[in-house]
Amino acid sequence: MDELINQLECLTKNISGQLPESTYEELEAFVEQRQKLVEAIGEEVENCQMTPAQKEILRRILEQDPAIMARMNAHRLEAQDFLQKRGQAKIQRNAYETAYTPDSFLMDRKK
Repeated sequence: MDELINQLECLTKNISGQLPESTYEELEAFVEQRQKLVEAIGEEVENCQMTPAQKEILRRILEQDPAIMARMNAHRLEAQDFLQKRGQAKIQRNAYETAYTPDSFLMDRKK
């Protein structure tokens, strides 16, 4: 279990160190790796109890969560803003597109 906790700690330190420049792909990969480690640690906990030192390491790891979540939320808001602007542009573009068939012609009447 110590090895799994050390891997989790190393993974968390790596992402925390590059958090301001991290892309959403990097955060997604981090979350997937972290989930695998957490599941493995959960299976180990069922077999034996955690030591106070292990609990302390996990507490330090969890202290990084708010910063990571804030960065993930920033990416979410950025994507939401982009999709909203894209939708607005589509609405505006559709308003100017022609809604008639190209082979038709207009007949005027004289008064």
